[in-house]
Amino acid sequence: MSQIDSKADTQVRWFPHATVATIVEKEGKFLLVEELINGTELVLNQPAGHVENNETFFQAAIRETYEETGWKVELESVLGLYVYRVPERDLTFHRVTFIARAVDFDPSLTLDEGIVRALWMTRDEIAAAKERLRSHLVLECVDDYLNGKQFPLSMIQDSLE
Repeated sequence: MSQIDSKADTQVRWFPHATVATIVEKEGKFLLVEELINGTELVLNQPAGHVENNETFFQAAIRETYEETGWKVELESVLGLYVYRVPERDLTFHRVTFIARAVDFDPSLTLDEGIVRALWMTRDEIAAAKERLRSHLVLECVDDYLNGKQFPLSMIQDSLE
C-alpha cells in the first residue's frame, strides 16, 4: 500500500453542499425571500436551497423557487457557479445560480418552513439592506445579472440517466 493510500484511509471525506438559487427579475425588481434562520435571525436571500437526492440542478432550482415563493419559473440561463465558505462552521457551498422568468403565481401555496414571505426589491433596496443579506452572494449575483453575465443552460450536462 502506498503512502497516499494509507493517508486516504485515515482521513474523513469532505463533501461540499450542492445548492441552487434563482435570479428572477420583473419590472426592475428582484424576487427575494425573507427567511428566519437559527430561529432568531431574519435575513434576505434569493430563492435557494439544497439539491436533493435524484434531482437535477434544473429541477432543484424550479422546485426551490416555487416552494419558497409560490412563483413558477422557467429557467432561461445560468448566471454562474459560486463557492461560498463559512469558515466558522467549516462549511462550503457550491451554488449554481440560474436566471429565470416568472411564469405564474400560486397565492394559495404554504411557503417552506422558515420562509416568512416572498418580496420584490430593486437593486438599490437590496444594497440598502446589506446587513440583512444571508450572504454577500445575494447582492453579488444581482450585480452579475445587471452586468449581463450569463451562460447557456446547455453548459450544464444534468441528467439522471
